[in-house]
Amino acid sequence: MSDALVIGGGPAGLMAAEALADAGCQVTVADAKPSFGRKFLMAGKSGLNLTRDEQFDRFLASYPDMPPQLRAALDAFGPEDVQAWARDLGQEIFTGSTARVFPKAMKASPLLRAWLARLTEKGVTLQRRWRWTGWRGDTAMFDTPDGPQTIAPQVTVLALGGASWARLGSDGQWAAMLAGQGIDLAPFLPSNTGLRVDWTPHMTRHFGAPLKNIRLTAGAEALRGEAMISARGLEGGGIYALTPSLRGGADLILDLAPDRDANDIASRIARPRGKTSYTNHLRKVLKLEPQKIALLMEFAGPLSNFPEVLAQQIKALPIRHSGLRPLDEAISTAGGVPFSALDDGLMLRAMPGVFAAGEMLDWDAPTGGYLLTACLATGLHAGRAAAAYG
Repeated sequence: MSDALVIGGGPAGLMAAEALADAGCQVTVADAKPSFGRKFLMAGKSGLNLTRDEQFDRFLASYPDMPPQLRAALDAFGPEDVQAWARDLGQEIFTGSTARVFPKAMKASPLLRAWLARLTEKGVTLQRRWRWTGWRGDTAMFDTPDGPQTIAPQVTVLALGGASWARLGSDGQWAAMLAGQGIDLAPFLPSNTGLRVDWTPHMTRHFGAPLKNIRLTAGAEALRGEAMISARGLEGGGIYALTPSLRGGADLILDLAPDRDANDIASRIARPRGKTSYTNHLRKVLKLEPQKIALLMEFAGPLSNFPEVLAQQIKALPIRHSGLRPLDEAISTAGGVPFSALDDGLMLRAMPGVFAAGEMLDWDAPTGGYLLTACLATGLHAGRAAAAYG
């Protein structure tokens, strides 16, 4: 028996469970996988970016078309709160040069272990390998290693993730169950994902090379950032942040020398080069790395001998691509439960007592701390509202 059921053991679900436990509820968290927070742990393998240490207005600007429920959640649990939360779990944190906040351990496992231990101390029941199969009336049904199990809670928080990285648990299969309850869902779309590029053979030796200090433009969106050339195309934070525009069909344009204007670039190219090769000349006078020159040759080559023409190509290089990487390869997804289907507390209007949080909601945010902060914030928001409802 439980007062409250949380389905999904990622950051949003665990945050909801803690909010419910703090309110005095008897809580069960059920997850289909053998361990909790599997996508959270994967994110931490390359350095767990918890949040951003920046002005709150600037932080909020990274959430396009932010619905009021998401704004309310972030108002109640923003970047400073995330940092305090990590410290409370015994994790020292630091802010990097780009305002990104990391635990000093640079991975998720110590934080997750401490969090699960704290939840257990608060009486939360953690059920692993419990796959939710739907409802029978007000009863939630599960397939478990011990056979079918049911729970009939007063309130339920769904924190089932999006539809990417299915092997880690976010398979999107819950969508059919909610659709069966009459909830009109938004289609899943890739977010924070790379671009597919069909490279010519000469690019092979540049696979894995970073593109630093570039300006990326897609439609009306432009930013300074970084990317990486991979065998599959272009990856990295600069690409991920432009996913919504690229998803809408915008072209990608790169400025390979954003700190120089076209006239300065043209005058440098026009300098005498003697017996130096053209590519070495560009590398020396413009400080262009070999991978940037290779991109020029890939998308604008052969390189123009007219300095003014080449300067314009360096400042605005169109990238031919074949669209976004497949949905399951995306770091996160848009689509899912629309905010119009939710009340102010993230309760499903069509299902009183059932709340939703995290990436299964229809919102977009880039990586770099924005995605994780909003998952934590919506989990807390839904958990508090569920406790008040129950």
